Amino acid sequence: MIQKITVLLLVACAFTACKTETKTEEFQSDFEVSYEAYTLDNGLTVILHQDTSDPVAAVALTAHVGSAREKEGRTGFAHLFEHLLFLESENLGKGGLDKLSARVGGSGANGSTNRDRTNYFQTVPSDALEKMIWAEADKLGYFINTVTEPVLAKEKQVVKNEKRQSYDNRPYGHERYVIHKNLYPKDHPYNWQVIGSLEDLQNATLADVKEFYNRWYVPNNVTLSIAGDFDPAQVKEWVQKYFGEIPRGEEVTPLEKRIPTLETTKSLFYEDNFARLPQLTMTWPAPAEYTPDSYALSVLTTYLSEGKKAPLNSILVDTLQLATNPSMRYFGSELAGEVSLSVRANAGVDLDSVQTGIEQAFTLFEANGISERDLERIKATQETRFFNSLSSALGKGFQLAQYQIFAGSPGYINQDIKEIQAVTAADVKAAYDTYIKGKNYVVTSFVPKGEAALALEGAEPAEVVEEQIVNGSEESFDPSLTAEYERTPSSFDRSIEPPYGKSPEIKVPEVWSQQLENGLQVYGILSDEVPLVNFEFKMQGGLLLEPENKNGVANLTAGLMTKGTATKNTAELEEALDLLGASVYVYAGAESITLRGTTLARNFDKTMALVSEMLLQPRWDALEFELQKKEVLTRIQQQKADPGSIADLAFAKAIYGKDHVLAKNILGTTQSVEALQLEDLKNYYENLVPNLTDVQLVGALNEATALSVLEPLVTNWTRKEVSIPAPKFDKTPKKPVVYFLDVPDAKQSQLRFGYVALAASNPDYLPATMMNYRLGGGGFASELTQMLRETKGYTYGIRSRFEGSALPGPFLVTSGVRSNVTAESTQLVRDIMSSYATDFDEEDLELTKGYFLKSEARNFETPAAKLNYLGEIATFNYKPDYILKQQETMKTITLDKIKSLANIYANPDRMIYIIVGDAKTQLQKVKDLGLEVQIVTENLEPQPALKK
Repeated sequence: MIQKITVLLLVACAFTACKTETKTEEFQSDFEVSYEAYTLDNGLTVILHQDTSDPVAAVALTAHVGSAREKEGRTGFAHLFEHLLFLESENLGKGGLDKLSARVGGSGANGSTNRDRTNYFQTVPSDALEKMIWAEADKLGYFINTVTEPVLAKEKQVVKNEKRQSYDNRPYGHERYVIHKNLYPKDHPYNWQVIGSLEDLQNATLADVKEFYNRWYVPNNVTLSIAGDFDPAQVKEWVQKYFGEIPRGEEVTPLEKRIPTLETTKSLFYEDNFARLPQLTMTWPAPAEYTPDSYALSVLTTYLSEGKKAPLNSILVDTLQLATNPSMRYFGSELAGEVSLSVRANAGVDLDSVQTGIEQAFTLFEANGISERDLERIKATQETRFFNSLSSALGKGFQLAQYQIFAGSPGYINQDIKEIQAVTAADVKAAYDTYIKGKNYVVTSFVPKGEAALALEGAEPAEVVEEQIVNGSEESFDPSLTAEYERTPSSFDRSIEPPYGKSPEIKVPEVWSQQLENGLQVYGILSDEVPLVNFEFKMQGGLLLEPENKNGVANLTAGLMTKGTATKNTAELEEALDLLGASVYVYAGAESITLRGTTLARNFDKTMALVSEMLLQPRWDALEFELQKKEVLTRIQQQKADPGSIADLAFAKAIYGKDHVLAKNILGTTQSVEALQLEDLKNYYENLVPNLTDVQLVGALNEATALSVLEPLVTNWTRKEVSIPAPKFDKTPKKPVVYFLDVPDAKQSQLRFGYVALAASNPDYLPATMMNYRLGGGGFASELTQMLRETKGYTYGIRSRFEGSALPGPFLVTSGVRSNVTAESTQLVRDIMSSYATDFDEEDLELTKGYFLKSEARNFETPAAKLNYLGEIATFNYKPDYILKQQETMKTITLDKIKSLANIYANPDRMIYIIVGDAKTQLQKVKDLGLEVQIVTENLEPQPALKK
């Protein structure tokens, strides 16, 4: 069946800015999403969406199986399969999918798993679409015979590393585990985590794996969605050819929806090794996704927690000053949902006082409810979010498949937005009364180690299984073994890779630019795929303009620019933006302060009027300043608890020098932020001038309209000469040095290896980036990933990259590795880099060239990609056709050039090594590598010797 869905949005969201009066107007927005949905004889659901705006195609294969279909004692299987299906299939061979993705210039094969589904996806140039359909069919019908005991053993290690990295080795990582164990009964499919338990993963057998695959990975339980630039008739032929003969599986019976019932409120606490601040989280049972009440709960949670005048913010942040950023969300799944309220309190705050504040906020809501104006502004932001989700071919494919599986039809894309817009104030109040008010819930108190007194009174200790670090304890496996198996029969030779289609024509967007009278430089691209405008104002300065001893002033200035204007307080500004469906963020970086946002195209003029106020008339509210300081100080405390943040900050100090401007934390230090005064921000603000500002616009907006709307910024923003200091950089280290930072009982070690390398404007930058592709920049196509993850099972992920900008930036290798292989991982990285120039051959060169040249087709697909393109033009003063000159470099680079670059820029003996991990178990092994090793504090000061 062919459907054309027109989304008719009636949104009261136009806001007219003036001092004393606001009004709403009713608008209608037509947005058409066409699709064709049909079913093969074997039960495979196919959804096609044609979009010829860019020469790309997105393919997503979604299996209707997640952790909810697992058995007790075999948790984590659905997620384990997400990993296994990327490794090998009968006709692509070992690592074949990753190699194919690299050769065709794809975005990189990826996947995700949740409670209810597992998906596999990739965007490729349109000429490689048949190859991707062939490859996805091989996953579904010609995969399971390739899974052997060694393959399973290795991938278990990878998944366990992911668990350590995402849950065990970070603050509050065990919170959802504790909540779900107590929210859902033991026999409920949501009782366990998607990642599973380490014990269950270790106990998984090959027979278990094959049983799971044969039950759930069958055509009648899978949806294939294809979106992009293609000929529908041709794609249908390909789908039938490659998927049509895969046998139908056993019928799949849908699970019944099952909202848990709590007989009493449950209160639990846990002393978290990595937390530095106490956190209270309350969770209530709720209805499943796409049910009528789910929409009202989404509005309710947004209203209660987001924005200045949200009841939770008003009480907890402004009045009681117990926390900085309370969060409340509705999470919908297929069988049930949940409402979660999380408050990370300030240091030393007793969580009983936080709970009392939450009760006060709820009382406030019970008395006042939600106003029509607040309801309309929330709906407007949801409209923008809806369109953002459809701004890429992959986004459209994802959404259509999601609606097909969980709402019964891709056409629910129309009904979904109607349901959002239909929510009334009475619906919101009814949802609160039904699911929150007076209802039982699960509440957790996660507190720093040794601070159990901060937990809720009467809370019971939570049961959490902690992994013990034991050197040499992991199961060994031989990654060199090749699977021997009998091939699955087929009516044609599937081992023959399909040919490329017609080479896509790279569509370089038409760029317009204009320098305005005050020096403001504007760049734009007209892009009307969705009715949005994305915008960015980049004001040069950032850290570089911070005065001595004023570290953190740039970040605080950026933050305060969103906290009201001369004519609007914070709440009024937020409301005005929300009513327009606009979101605006301001943030500071090393070289600039950036204001970035999105708005509905019809409201661009009104949004820019508000942006002008933010830029030219900051409110400088003293109370907001103090609240902002508290929030920043809280974030600094959180960084001290996170091994990844510790590693990043230490790496900057090590490569630049402790006192270098680029070694500073953009947030500042506790001491520097506490000392800052409002006058310091006002003084820094004077450096933000139009003649050092670039504006980039991408969306449904033409040049004439854009320039007309920006005219007030010319009249009211005066140019001024500001000198930006040019930092100096020392030479590359002459010898390797290891700095080891101790995080006791860390389950992983965080690695940051590198040095200060190239500016992005350096002629070697693109060639060096190409050189790095096979080393660590190519994802699963890279040597580092293939060896440390796929061969050894040491890590969940590792990459290397150049981070140059207008200034020289680092070359760095980053990873989180299993704690008990810290030294082994470090040595393996050094070995790979040492032999890289020698080992790099013509095949590697052709793979690299193919990826860089063919991936050009994806360079302009999304609004974010187009903004990035304009940003490069602005930053480096490039002409819009610079991409064509880069293609010439890609085509002509030689093997000798790559080898030369590898010897210069990927030399392991000229790098700094940062290791953040458990010193008592790993330090001596690192010392045994024979490198200079210093155990240091986070400020790279010598740390006292460890107690034995």
